[in-house]
Amino acid sequence: MKLTTKREELVSKLSIVSRAVSTRAATQALSGVLLTAADGRVTLAATDLDMGLETALDAEVAEEGSVLLPGRLLAEVARSLADSTVEIESREAEHDVEIHSGSSSFHLRVLSAEDFPKLPSAEGAPSLKIASKALEASIDLVARAASRDDMRPVLTGVYVAASATEMTMVATDSYRLAVKRTELESDLGGEIDANIPARALRELGRILASEGVDEAAISLLTNQAVFEAGSITLTTRLIEGQFPNFRQLLPESYEHDVRLPRPEFLDVTRRVSQLAQRNAPLRLSFAPGELTVAAETPDVGDATETMPAAFEGEPLEIGFNPEFLKEGIESVAGDEVLLRLISPLRPGLLQPVEGEDFRYLVMPIRLNV
Repeated sequence: MKLTTKREELVSKLSIVSRAVSTRAATQALSGVLLTAADGRVTLAATDLDMGLETALDAEVAEEGSVLLPGRLLAEVARSLADSTVEIESREAEHDVEIHSGSSSFHLRVLSAEDFPKLPSAEGAPSLKIASKALEASIDLVARAASRDDMRPVLTGVYVAASATEMTMVATDSYRLAVKRTELESDLGGEIDANIPARALRELGRILASEGVDEAAISLLTNQAVFEAGSITLTTRLIEGQFPNFRQLLPESYEHDVRLPRPEFLDVTRRVSQLAQRNAPLRLSFAPGELTVAAETPDVGDATETMPAAFEGEPLEIGFNPEFLKEGIESVAGDEVLLRLISPLRPGLLQPVEGEDFRYLVMPIRLNV
C-alpha cells in the first residue's frame, strides 16, 4: 500500500474513527485503525465490537492495499505533522509503515489485519431516512437520561420507535425518564423498534452536527443497526431485553401545575446547586406565589434563593437530585417551563407549557425534616 493525502483531512477523519478504537480490549486488533487504499481514496475503520466507525478521504493511491495501525498513536502522529501532505507506505519486510511528511519520517509497526473484525454492512438491507435536524435534536434531549451502569444493560440504551411520520425516543436510568415525540417531515416508509446504545446515538449526534448533512439513513439488521450520514458510517449492536413500558411510569394526573420562567428557574437552580454537594438534595419549597430553592452540605455551607412562582394551595416541599433537575430544565424549550407535582414522595414532571412533545420525569429524594 502506498498513498499520498492531505494532512488536515487525514487528521479530521482519524479524529472521527478513533472514537471507536478500543482502549481496553484483549484483542490488539481492536486498538487499531484499518486503512484500505483503493480507487483514489483511503477508507478508515475502527471498532470496539460494540460500535464501529468508517469513513473515507481522497488520496493519490500508488499501490492499493490495507494495513492495520495503532489508532491513537496514528492520530497523534498525524496531528503533530507540520507539512500539508502526508505519504503513507507499507513495508512488508519490516512489518511496518513509513509515514513521511515534509522533513518528518515515522515508522509504525503494523497490527494483524486478519484479526480485525468485518464491520456490518447495510448493503441490500432496507434503508430508512430521517431528517438530521429531528434526529440530532431528539438524541440531545433524550440520551442524557440513559443509564451508564452496565449492570443493567437494557437501561443503557435509548428506545426508538418510529413509523409513518412519527418518531419517539425514550431513555431512563430509573431515577429519571426522558420522552421525546417528533413529527417527521416525510413518511418513514418503514418501522423502527429498537433499543439502541446511548453511546452510539450520542456519537451519531456529534456526527450529524459536524457533517452538516440533511438526512441520515438507518438500516436495521439482526442485532445490529447501521447509520449513514454523509461520508461516515456508524454501526452498533442493538441491546437485547425488554425496555420498560414508559407509559406506565408516567402519572396520569398531577395535583399542582406550576409555570416558571425557565431562564430564572435554571439560573437559581445552578447557583444554589453549588452547595448541594456529597449527594445532598436540592430542596424546592412552594408557597402561594413563590418558590424557595435551598441546599445544604454539612461542614461546607448552605444556600437559599426565592423567586416568584404561580403556585396555589397548601405549602409543598420536595427534594431532587440537583444535576438531574438542571438537565431537565435545560432540555425544555421556550421561555417558560411547566413543573407538574403530586406530592413530596412522587415524581415531578418537567415539560413545555404548550404541548407534550417532550416530557422529563424525575424521581424525588426523601427529605429529612
